[in-house]
Amino acid sequence: MQLSKNKKYQYLFFSILSIFIIFNGGNSNLFIQLNFILISLFFLYCLKDKNYNLHLKNFYVNNKKSIFLYIIFLSYLFFQIIPLPINILKFFSPEKYKFILMMGDSYSSISFSPSNSFFQILNFFTLLLVVFILKMIFYTERHKYRFYFYLSLAGFISSIIAVLFYLNGNPDFLFFKNSYYNKASTGFFINRTVSAVFLLFCLISSLELLKSFEKTKKKDNFFFKIYIRLFVIFITIGIITSFSRIGNFLLLITILYYLFNEIFFEKKKNFSFKIIILLIIFFDLIIIGFYFGRSEIIDRFYFLKEDFTSISGEVSGTSRFDLIKFGFLELKNFIFFGYGSGGFENLFKLKFINSASQFANHVHADIFEFLGEFGLIGFLLIIFSVIKFFFDKQSYNLINLLMITFSITILFFDFSLHIPIIQILLIIFLSLNYQIIRLN
Repeated sequence: MQLSKNKKYQYLFFSILSIFIIFNGGNSNLFIQLNFILISLFFLYCLKDKNYNLHLKNFYVNNKKSIFLYIIFLSYLFFQIIPLPINILKFFSPEKYKFILMMGDSYSSISFSPSNSFFQILNFFTLLLVVFILKMIFYTERHKYRFYFYLSLAGFISSIIAVLFYLNGNPDFLFFKNSYYNKASTGFFINRTVSAVFLLFCLISSLELLKSFEKTKKKDNFFFKIYIRLFVIFITIGIITSFSRIGNFLLLITILYYLFNEIFFEKKKNFSFKIIILLIIFFDLIIIGFYFGRSEIIDRFYFLKEDFTSISGEVSGTSRFDLIKFGFLELKNFIFFGYGSGGFENLFKLKFINSASQFANHVHADIFEFLGEFGLIGFLLIIFSVIKFFFDKQSYNLINLLMITFSITILFFDFSLHIPIIQILLIIFLSLNYQIIRLN
């Protein structure tokens, strides 16, 4: 069977995404470089096609302001790593200036980790190229659902591997470093919450496919529906056995969103899809209630249970809220120009109380880490550019609302939005639901 041009390009894009997924979501400087190289080469390959070139030009014409804002943001990140004379650095970062005076250097950048900041520039440039690629090669409803099927399949495979590892004590295997969570499913990812959030994107893709199949009623979809329902079962098990409280909380929110949307907002009632949603809920409760014990049903959604005890008082440990408080308190020292993308780890080592034997590379609240890294100026630049990209001139559907809910929850209670594959999936979902897509 000969593949169409669109399928060839889209399958190649899926192959690149698969590399991101397998290698811990691209979450290291080495893999950020690999991500950038692969996406850049693929982008140049897409430019060779005249039709795709026209799609890109059309997108550029309609989104000049947002692209310009994002390019200013990238330029601002580059400015953060340029070595400045210390008398100039004193204006942009008085706090960094104090450290440089003690070291006796004549030049220094705003960033506390220029090398990490450089790789983050590559990462954010990669995100822009991903948006361009999406606008070039995904331009019909059929293309969108092709991506959903890919991600559903990827979630199914990831869940099987994660659960198999979990049932064997989650050991380290080759380049998969799972032993830190020996009683949870993590699969391709080092962190269980990142794994759960990734699988949530896969679950949404599967549910969107099932909704589409039930609406079209094509005979060709009979076996596809069976496959997708099987995928949903394993993806759900993968999320549950991650035992990530945030992941399971977002799973509950996702199911409730779909259930309420089906009951109250859908004009054409889809009885079969409603039954599938209810079965997921009961299936979820049965697994947790009977296999893991009734207490786990409530406990896994209570993701702030242990952390609220440490909100008051001084920062004294490395619990979630200790790190959040530290990140929040440091904002006043870097309010306008930040401490550079990827600079939190060095800042933590320099300033955290009793930090000689302690280590943290994330705040555990992305909102405070992004504000700290970019400063108010950089943060506003990226927020305005994203709003212009994705939330201007579009209607708010279920996917939009879910993405906003995911983003807000993670921004305040986790660091998953710093992981490249999560960033990429977020902008893909927003891009594919950005505007009315042609039906053919």
